Amino acid sequence: MRTVTTAAPARSAGLGRLGAELVPSALSARMPRHPDAERAFLAARRRFLADERIDMSALAAELGVDRTSLFRWVGNRDALLAEVLWSLAAPTLDQSDTAVTATGADRVAGVLTRFVAALIDAESFRGFLQREPTRALRITTTRSSPVQRRFVAVTETLLGEELAAGRMRTPLPAHDLAYLLVRVAESFTYADLIAGEPPSADRAAAAFALVLQPTRVPR
Repeated sequence: MRTVTTAAPARSAGLGRLGAELVPSALSARMPRHPDAERAFLAARRRFLADERIDMSALAAELGVDRTSLFRWVGNRDALLAEVLWSLAAPTLDQSDTAVTATGADRVAGVLTRFVAALIDAESFRGFLQREPTRALRITTTRSSPVQRRFVAVTETLLGEELAAGRMRTPLPAHDLAYLLVRVAESFTYADLIAGEPPSADRAAAAFALVLQPTRVPR
């Protein structure tokens, strides 16, 4: 990947932070603002990072509440898992963007490649995929969960910054290109679950370069 040695491009406050701002707090806007909702979310997040299964009954017992109250505060298990996953994805996207100094298509490819690599290397995330592959794919790769929608929105913002600065051009609407790039990222992140092949950030990088080739602006 070629790094462009120019002045740092104008950027958002951070892609990950922007992604987090798509949700007013750690929990979805549709969830009640109960004071224990954040406590439940943090307990679930600790379990996930410890590579443990998030069990709603065990979580309710840890918090000293009944399951009905827990579900009322944080939604069902899929909803809670989605929020935990996004709380980890958002800062990872931000860190990926901070680490990339390139502009234009190289910036987009660099950020997404680093993000894919981080997901592949995250032991707690891989553990979740191995324990619950069907649920994991449903939560991360379908529109029934907010995770993919937010990932597309963040990628669209990334594209929008480069397009607005004249460092890229696209024959597709930015939203459509963002969706395509997210699907590429998903294909190589979850290759073992989808196609029985090893996940690969290198192959994702090659695919991003191919998809983004028409967006490059001659220098």
